[in-house]
Amino acid sequence: MTMALDIVTVPCLNDNYAYLVKAPDGVCIIDAPEAAPIIAAAEARGWEPGVLMITHHHHDHVGGLDALKSRFGLMTMGPAAEKARLPPLDHYLNPGDTGGDGPAHTIAMEVGGHTLGHMAFHFDQAGAVFTADSLMAFGCGRVFEGTYDQMFDSLRKLAALPPDTMVYSGHEYTAANAKFALTIEPQNEALISRVEAVKAARAANRPTAQVRLSEELDTNPFLRSHVPQVAENLGMQGVSPAEVFAEIRRRKDAF
Repeated sequence: MTMALDIVTVPCLNDNYAYLVKAPDGVCIIDAPEAAPIIAAAEARGWEPGVLMITHHHHDHVGGLDALKSRFGLMTMGPAAEKARLPPLDHYLNPGDTGGDGPAHTIAMEVGGHTLGHMAFHFDQAGAVFTADSLMAFGCGRVFEGTYDQMFDSLRKLAALPPDTMVYSGHEYTAANAKFALTIEPQNEALISRVEAVKAARAANRPTAQVRLSEELDTNPFLRSHVPQVAENLGMQGVSPAEVFAEIRRRKDAF
């Protein structure tokens, strides 16, 4: 799949990522952990973002909103389901809402669990999805507001996207997630190989929270609760994938 977007990963705060996404018809920002690094990244490229898309209400994803809007005059948008907990936005999105044309065509996906109204933004024509704290590299967000079943269903939606889709998540948690993933599938050769690649990337201070979905399907335990070997490793043969997922999430919470 051809990527007709220019995507810039912007490190923010301690371990957050925002993204600048340039398409033929303009530039948007995905999430606003803090303003200064995002403004610097845009100005360094001579880009003038026109839209800010918020995935969920947590402060480390909205903290820079006012300063970004002041600097760029952005149109701001985010999930309608979290309107009461978000800063005031210009436009509120419902699941399935679409916007943009060509490579900028975007579908708002409901991926609740971490928060009740968490959204992901799927640029379906360009093969990219911005998942923030839902699907993460080797992991998924902690289930703060939703239920395990809700998060399981959200991850199933994301797992059903084309496998060559690039996943852009919201935090640099990959190395820690990798250690946990090895406790679930220590015999997974694809996982072992990818963990070594992540170690090398992090040693070189390269971001690793941006990964092809096909790799996640092969190595992320939260997307593999249906795999018989995973259930066997947990002593949960014959148990539903949703229950296996819940057990993996509980183990990660205590890891």
